[in-house]
Amino acid sequence: MNLAAAKPNQAEVVYVVDDDEAVRDSLTWLLESNGYVVRCHASAERFLQSLQSTDKSTISCAILDVRMPGMSGLELQERLISENLPMPVAFITGHGDVSMAVSTMKRGAVDFIEKPFKENDLCGLVDRMLAKARVDYSQASQRKITHSLLSKLTGRERQVLERIVAGRLNKQIADDLGISIKTVEAHRANIMEKLNVNTVADLLRLALSDPQPN
Repeated sequence: MNLAAAKPNQAEVVYVVDDDEAVRDSLTWLLESNGYVVRCHASAERFLQSLQSTDKSTISCAILDVRMPGMSGLELQERLISENLPMPVAFITGHGDVSMAVSTMKRGAVDFIEKPFKENDLCGLVDRMLAKARVDYSQASQRKITHSLLSKLTGRERQVLERIVAGRLNKQIADDLGISIKTVEAHRANIMEKLNVNTVADLLRLALSDPQPN
């Protein structure tokens, strides 16, 4: 891997949260020398506070120390999950053990590595986390767009859409809702127009991609 050639997007940020200043300095130097943008914090509390003023569209990941005064890295991971901040995280520690590694991985950590670590391994880990962050952000953005489109439907149109998704025919939908087949057809046409789709397959794909209740 040619690290010098693999320059990450400068809008992407790697957070380092570790109470050890020497570790923060070492990681900052190593990552910045490979083209990454790094932001360091000496505690989980300061890190969480900084996120309040951070652009939510920023692609980012975090490298956390497991053992810190105050909130631990494991507790910080839980906090990120509970506050719906699904930032990819990895743990670097000199005190890790197998059970701790399993615990963090079950909660979604990308990896768990112990000090000392190799430069290529660390950069490879950051690349994987940022790649995951890009996918997660893209999916979240698409879900937001989908939900925005579905919110344009009237209550009756939602009822018709639910039955289309369930595989009901126009006549069956008309009987279900006590309306005429022509009215069902009109609702279907409005739904297709509002959701900007041309085929039933596209309509089903969009409707089924929305995890939020209609």
